[in-house]
Amino acid sequence: MSKTRIISLGLVAIMLAAILTNPKKEDLELAVENKAKSLLEQQLNYENKQALEFGMSLFGDRITREFVQNNVIIENYYLFSLVKIRWQGQDTPIGGGAFKKVWLSPEIDKKADEIVGILKNL
Repeated sequence: MSKTRIISLGLVAIMLAAILTNPKKEDLELAVENKAKSLLEQQLNYENKQALEFGMSLFGDRITREFVQNNVIIENYYLFSLVKIRWQGQDTPIGGGAFKKVWLSPEIDKKADEIVGILKNL
């Protein structure tokens, strides 16, 4: 067999594996939701951790769930997925997924700081 044929078969196998292991929309939403909860806890920065946990159990889950539903856009392609956040009419890529893994870029931290800064000024 020629090298070209072996390389082509290898690429087809990788593409087939990527198609079969592309993360589901629910997995991507869960990853973004968990990251949003941790960012919210960081921004609140309460000294009393029990009060923070109680507040998060009452309000934090609902707030992050609504934020993900209203502002996070997930584009599923055959080989990979893209996660974008829509804020003030702009879409910013914050991560992606492939091979059953979800990667969130440091851009999500910058966006969170920007959003919280705007909300604090209101």
